[in-house]
Amino acid sequence: MSKDKRQTEGTGIALGLSLGLVFGILIDNLALGLCLGVAMGVAYDARNRKQDKEQ
Repeated sequence: MSKDKRQTEGTGIALGLSLGLVFGILIDNLALGLCLGVAMGVAYDARNRKQDKEQ
């Protein structure tokens, strides 16, 4: 991935929070949705950071 198109760090957490919020509203358990969203966002950021180090 070229440096000008690289995402800023923390994008995964922001996306995870927004998706977790929607998921939490849908299942009527906001706390669980937000926790799952943060976990998915952190995993996404960690995977991207690992791929950047390999390149």
